[in-house]
Amino acid sequence: MKKPSLKLTAIAALVVVIGSAAVWATTGKSGKPADKETSKPKASLTITTTKAQSADWPLTLSANGSVAAWQEAVVGSELGGLQLAEVRVNVGDIVKRGQVLARFSNDSVEAQVAQQKAAVEEARAALSEADANAERARSLVNSGALSGQQTTQYEVAERSAKARLQSAQASLEMQQIRLRQTQVLAPDDGVISSRTATVGSVASQGQELFKLIRQNRLEWRGEVNATDLLQIKVGQAVKLRVTNGVVVDGKVRMVAPTVDPLTRNGLVYVDLPAPGNVHAGMFGTGQFALGYATALTLPQSAVVMRDGYSYVYQLGKDDKVTQTKVTIGRRIGDRIEVAQGANGITAAMTLVEKGAGFLADGDTVRVAPENKPAAPLAMK
Repeated sequence: MKKPSLKLTAIAALVVVIGSAAVWATTGKSGKPADKETSKPKASLTITTTKAQSADWPLTLSANGSVAAWQEAVVGSELGGLQLAEVRVNVGDIVKRGQVLARFSNDSVEAQVAQQKAAVEEARAALSEADANAERARSLVNSGALSGQQTTQYEVAERSAKARLQSAQASLEMQQIRLRQTQVLAPDDGVISSRTATVGSVASQGQELFKLIRQNRLEWRGEVNATDLLQIKVGQAVKLRVTNGVVVDGKVRMVAPTVDPLTRNGLVYVDLPAPGNVHAGMFGTGQFALGYATALTLPQSAVVMRDGYSYVYQLGKDDKVTQTKVTIGRRIGDRIEVAQGANGITAAMTLVEKGAGFLADGDTVRVAPENKPAAPLAMK
């Protein structure tokens, strides 16, 4: 019998190997036919989940306005035509009521005081003589030595001398007042906010020399819409944030009785604590505390802003997410209020927290396992 050739033998062996490989691929390692796997979408992202929490959050009303002095006193010159000899304070100095702020040259006023004192002494001497003459005239009325007309003249001279003395004394007091006015005094405790006084200048009567923030008190004047004014009451707490980032606590002192007819805004006057990093003229935003209300809150990372709207992603069946539009409200710390009900979310929903910003509606996700504390090591 003729033996098969080596070429045919090699071809047959190759066919056997290929067939075996095909059988192994279809049956698997176990030798059994593989089941047809169902197609499952691949997860696009690993996320963490959260649920909305209910909390009592404060209700606030926002308003803008400027910080101003509670009352700013203008300290001016009460005299005219005198040279300013000395200025003792500058802007920012804290002063006490009655403290000398500046001093005018008083040489001429002192001379007028001395002159008027002499006039008083002269009038007093004339009155003394008139008193003596009138007394003698009255004692001689019954003797007939003086006529009634002469007696009357002496009495009139006495009264005129008294009037001249009173006039001289009044003039002396006026000059003494002018002498005191050569010293410019602080009308109240406070801080100097402006100074125009210059040594050597000749001030006119009534000219402004200084401005003083009385008692160093500041207030914030918030502009509130007329419809919101009814919610604000005297004594309400206000948290004010000014332009330099400083936050201070204030209290409503007064609500203006009128509303601007052009802007329809009314002013709310808020007392501020003793000035620190807040200064008159600063702009600030105030939050009026109106009470408390229940809020459904989420971490801010769970809320995504897109195209001007806010969205959250709800985790559903098969680890697919559904995009839901929500209405947001108050923010405190790292949490944000979201609307409840038909147009919002409920506390029972499982929502995406971390990774929400990278998702689209209908994406399949993988939920990261919760971090559990490690078991303590056994003591040997």
